[in-house]
Amino acid sequence: MDIFHYVGIDISKATLDWAIFDGKTLVLQTTTSNTVTGIKTALRQLKALVSWNPEKAVFCMEHTGIYNAHLLEFLYKAKLPIWLENSTQIKQAGGMQRGKSDAVDARRIAEYAYRFRDQMRLWEPPRQILQQLSFLSAVRQRLIQAHNLLAGPLAEQESFVETTLQKKLQATSRKSLIALKDEQKAIDAQIDTLIQGDSRLKELFNLIVSVPGVGAITATEILVATNELKTISDPKKMACHAGVAPFEHRSGTSVRGKTQVSHQARKRLKSLFHLGAMSTIRMKGELQDYYQRKVGEGKNKMLVLNAVRNKLIHRIYAVVKRGKKYDEKYVSPLA
Repeated sequence: MDIFHYVGIDISKATLDWAIFDGKTLVLQTTTSNTVTGIKTALRQLKALVSWNPEKAVFCMEHTGIYNAHLLEFLYKAKLPIWLENSTQIKQAGGMQRGKSDAVDARRIAEYAYRFRDQMRLWEPPRQILQQLSFLSAVRQRLIQAHNLLAGPLAEQESFVETTLQKKLQATSRKSLIALKDEQKAIDAQIDTLIQGDSRLKELFNLIVSVPGVGAITATEILVATNELKTISDPKKMACHAGVAPFEHRSGTSVRGKTQVSHQARKRLKSLFHLGAMSTIRMKGELQDYYQRKVGEGKNKMLVLNAVRNKLIHRIYAVVKRGKKYDEKYVSPLA
């Protein structure tokens, strides 16, 4: 795909900053509101460029969650190429930077798109049902956080507060805690209805939860995070995305840091895989035997637990690839 114009867009809640780079110079820079009207205004300015050809352009932007909504929908309907990139990726590629503003960030995004044009990945929207699943999953997580925010301090202070006062405090919060739990159950029911009502989601979901240690919440998060295992189709990439893959830190003989996982990860997924690994090492089976054997050999417990997380991820991708539920007695034809 030959690109003549690299459009970098810095997105905020209220505004969009546009920078158009042709590989040599910045040919246009403008700011519009983050609305459909603002997007149309910017596109009219682009069309006014002498050499503008929408088929020879790419629109690059950072992933900013809900603030992307108007722009992604409009550009996709207009059949314009969209490159949605991780903000950390763009920031680190820019090296040492002095100064920051939305206009400067837009220019840096455009220059990033030009420099790494050989690594361009065009964005495709997830199915509408998966978008609904994503929003429901996010609401569920906020309900859990709200419940823990209220229930946690009550439990911690129980042995430090006079009994009568503690009972009054618990009574005050009881209705709110019950309501939060009821709303969480209602969200769970909606998520289950969505998954069971879609043949593809149902198939993938049933395959994923067949792996011991992987529950409904983890399976739902995997489906959302990977766009039904399309955007992250390799278990090694998933391990990296979830902050489970270990990375070496060494340079010559002077720098010898510990091999460790990266902090640049999808924390929610990492937490769920951790809970799954903790569950499996408590159950009789191959992974419990593996964990106990490695710890018995003197291996660090957290390193072994991280290896169990990796095994869970590889098993998930294996059952999806085979299209059959997990079978602990399964033997690969290549064995």
